[in-house]
Amino acid sequence: MVLKKSVRSIPDWPIEGVIFRDLTTLMLDPEAFSGSCDILYDRYKSRNIDKIIGIDARGFVFGAVLAYKMGIGFIPVRKKGKLPGETIEESYNLEYGSDTLEIHRDAILEGERVVIVDDLIATGGTAGATVQLVNKLGADIIECAFLIELPDLKGREKLNGVDVFAIMEFEGE
Repeated sequence: MVLKKSVRSIPDWPIEGVIFRDLTTLMLDPEAFSGSCDILYDRYKSRNIDKIIGIDARGFVFGAVLAYKMGIGFIPVRKKGKLPGETIEESYNLEYGSDTLEIHRDAILEGERVVIVDDLIATGGTAGATVQLVNKLGADIIECAFLIELPDLKGREKLNGVDVFAIMEFEGE
């Protein structure tokens, strides 16, 4: 199984100069989808994780599957205005704009061991904002996990020393 071949690359989307790495094609392929979820499960199944945090929106797909397989809770980190309860928020910059993320204030207990999951890390803005939210709530971040890392954009540098795991990389491609 070659997961990288299951990712579609779309040039100049959403803006000119960006190559969008589309994981919907990986999710359409049962072998690639289950294989990527199994890689995450095998990495974390024995690490005494309390909760999985998934970043809006594709982090929900992989994070929820991981939480289910591990038999633990799943926490969504959403774009501003999407969560109904009391939230805290963090703003961040993207490759092509800015946004704000929120998490429910009562989603994490201080000292819980968590893994943050998203589909891709590019500049690190979204993941960095999520790390800040989780730190505000006092959790112990074991690792940030991504299906794809774009190392040329140096996103892991925005994660304040949090360990990063990526299943695959696309360098300058």
